[in-house]
Amino acid sequence: MERISLRCCAWSERWIPDAYVFAVLGVIVVAIAAIALGSPVTQTAKAFGDGFWSLIPFTMQMCFIIIGGYVVASSPPAARLIDRLAAVPRSGRGAACWVSVISMLFSLLHWGLSMILGSLLVRALARREDLDMDLRAAAAAAYLGMGSVWAMGLSSSAAQLQANPASMPPALVQITGVIPFTETIFLWQSIALTAILIAVTLLIAWLTTPQGENAQTARRLGIVADAPSIESTVKATRPGEWLEHSPLLNVLIAALGAAWLVQEFATKGAALAISSLNTYNFLFVMLGLLLCWRPRVFLDAVSKSVSGVSGVLIQFPFYGGIAAILTSAVGSDGQSIAHHLSTFFAQAATRETFPVVMGIYSAVLGFFVPSGGGKWIIEAPYVMQAANELKVHLGWAVQVYNAAEALPNLINPFWMLPLLGILKLRARDVIGFTMIQFIVHVPVVLLLLWAFGLTLDYKPPVMP
Repeated sequence: MERISLRCCAWSERWIPDAYVFAVLGVIVVAIAAIALGSPVTQTAKAFGDGFWSLIPFTMQMCFIIIGGYVVASSPPAARLIDRLAAVPRSGRGAACWVSVISMLFSLLHWGLSMILGSLLVRALARREDLDMDLRAAAAAAYLGMGSVWAMGLSSSAAQLQANPASMPPALVQITGVIPFTETIFLWQSIALTAILIAVTLLIAWLTTPQGENAQTARRLGIVADAPSIESTVKATRPGEWLEHSPLLNVLIAALGAAWLVQEFATKGAALAISSLNTYNFLFVMLGLLLCWRPRVFLDAVSKSVSGVSGVLIQFPFYGGIAAILTSAVGSDGQSIAHHLSTFFAQAATRETFPVVMGIYSAVLGFFVPSGGGKWIIEAPYVMQAANELKVHLGWAVQVYNAAEALPNLINPFWMLPLLGILKLRARDVIGFTMIQFIVHVPVVLLLLWAFGLTLDYKPPVMP
């Protein structure tokens, strides 16, 4: 399995271009398809232009998920927490499993926080001279939150989007209505699926981690896992810099933000309040301010996090254009591409087999469009229309997408880049382990999606 995965990684590194290329190719493909179906070129171009900026609120929300997670994970208190967590394991295999647990549990709260925190934890473990921990296996473990259960938690882009009608394209609102968290990530079926996946993932991580002389530690790989510099070492030298190094501003703003958050949770309830992307991101920004303590430390952390949002900033407008062409460019028969695709899904699947068909399709598409939120914007109009026609529980259709969407992350190096940069590894060092997770996860996930889907009844869309 390791040889196969290394070959797959080498192939993808050689032949798979940047995700931006897939976004642009997606626009070209759907535009050609719309024109081929009889949509005038002018109408197709208008749909693309109208949709290009339709996701600006959602784009900024996704950027702040990355920024908020990075700031919290790289704050001084988080560094001290990481040192304590790194003291727990007693063996190399135990260390990989411990990183897996931390990565997956935190990914349910915040996928960006999970990856950065997991990466820094691996670095801290690698500094322990008494621990023969395979750095490659530990790095793969730090990535397992993104590759298994992240989309089943609070930071699920699809679930967040469906609970926030103001962030959705209008055409999608008409198809799905509003789907609250109680109908997606808080379903007992969803919670049970997540628990099973965590258990399976941990078992595979335990069995596949090399031990003893076979363990490629940081020292054997020639990698220096020094502690990252988090505290600002620059001191105020001018009066204008004093406030940058004083905690006063951060404390006052965090206190003001905490007062607003208390009101939100008190008036709306925890489930409804946290389902708002704005509230969710606000919580992490305020927490980051408080944990960084000084404005200069906070600003330094934000600056380091910004490089991670470039892909979201440039790709999401193209995803908005794709979604608009799919739903608004009408062919000579008076129907859109989304209608034709939903008809295909409705004919190719039954109510019982829909989770399996949709799961396979979402996983395959996810390898080429490695963005949970962006891909949902593309996919949702026609798969959710098919779910309506087949009378499939709409919230479970979202969870089918969430569970299947994580699968290609295990073999696609796109989201590994921040982790690889922190740990100074290459994608091929890690995919040998995540490939085995992928091979096991695919049949397990599809089976569970099918079985749990049988326990849910259809509910018509609820309009905002």
